[in-house]
Amino acid sequence: MSDTRSRPATVDAWRLRAAVDYVARMQRPDGLIPWYAGGPADPWDHVESAMGLTVGGRHQAAADAYRWLADAQLPDGSWWAVYDATDGGEGTHRETHRAAYVATGMWHYYRVTGDRALLEDLWPTVEDALAFALAHQQSTGEVRWAVDPDGDPDDAALVTGSSSVAFSLACGQRIARELGHDRPAWRRARERIADAMVADAAALDLGWLDKSSYAMFWFYPVLAGVLTGDEASARLDDRLAEFVEPGLGCRCDATEPWVTVAESAELVLALLAAGRRDRAAEIFDWLYRWRDDAGVFWTGYQFVDDEIWPAERPTWTTGAVLLAADALGGLTPAADLFVDHG
Repeated sequence: MSDTRSRPATVDAWRLRAAVDYVARMQRPDGLIPWYAGGPADPWDHVESAMGLTVGGRHQAAADAYRWLADAQLPDGSWWAVYDATDGGEGTHRETHRAAYVATGMWHYYRVTGDRALLEDLWPTVEDALAFALAHQQSTGEVRWAVDPDGDPDDAALVTGSSSVAFSLACGQRIARELGHDRPAWRRARERIADAMVADAAALDLGWLDKSSYAMFWFYPVLAGVLTGDEASARLDDRLAEFVEPGLGCRCDATEPWVTVAESAELVLALLAAGRRDRAAEIFDWLYRWRDDAGVFWTGYQFVDDEIWPAERPTWTTGAVLLAADALGGLTPAADLFVDHG
């Protein structure tokens, strides 16, 4: 039986301090959080890592991460999809859900810290980022996933991407209300995404972008609160046995013998959102075996070859683990962010 119910509500009690410290060490002086030392960065995973820092009590480091986003935002409200240490990301495409995620991060940060000054400072950044995402919402509700360097949109949408945009819109609404703004268009846009998902989620992943074999296609509409209640439970039950490897975690791709820590942690959040606390706690406890000797999480485990693969420790993986620990253990005032979609 899992012991997650009995642990005290501290990062140290959950044996996660070393992982928090690792993310803090990886952060660059300008605030950007790469995937690992000398590696690339992207705005979505940057926010996921920043939320991990917030859960871990590294509030100034998290604030620096959000200020990096404000400084690096492009005129249309987006960011480049990938950044590295040399080219700053220019020339790559830009993705709608990666841009919108700043709203999720800022609402999470405010829920934990109460730092209204930073929330006010980042409000224009949040507003412009959500405007960029919604500029690519289709009449049928889904949000095109990316634009090329010239700003021309790709024809395809993604279940995961549209779900993430929907969640960020909900967080953006909460920020707007907190700051005395009214953004009813964001609520309507979120409802349209939900309508598209309920009507035919598979139709959102088009052409070469079919992602139905991936775990995030499966559980992200539940994690993001796009599907709730009976619809959420039915979606998880439909493929739980297909993706979950007992004692190991959640497969990233149902067709590959590879469990990943980040997808497993996010599945924990989805299960909690659907009221499956015991199963969520059980899966979370499996993840401790996928740490290095210092207590930092690897990407995942290839269980046919019996090897840690790849031999990388992404900062965003730790971010996802910390969010799951918070949801299970109530470590911060934002513990219910990804769980209570009421």
